[in-house]
Amino acid sequence: MANSKSAIKRIKTNERNRLQNRFYKSSIRTVTKSFLQQLETYKLSQENTDKEKAETLLKLIYKLIDKSTKKSIYHKNTAARKKSNLAFQLKQSVL
Repeated sequence: MANSKSAIKRIKTNERNRLQNRFYKSSIRTVTKSFLQQLETYKLSQENTDKEKAETLLKLIYKLIDKSTKKSIYHKNTAARKKSNLAFQLKQSVL
């Protein structure tokens, strides 16, 4: 266990940051899975409502990724890559 006050404080800070990082990363994964399911639904049905739902989910993912990048949970290039891949998948399903 920690011997100094500063080491104890660092342990508390690291735990707080770990939980925050975990929240953002798991939220992004969850919404991404629902986005991919919505894309599959759109591929089968080809209805505009399904496409709009997928685009709404994509905007939500972008928002979460941008917030997590701002809080240094993701590196900016990692965030850009994730957003680019998702946009590409949406474009492929539309074609």
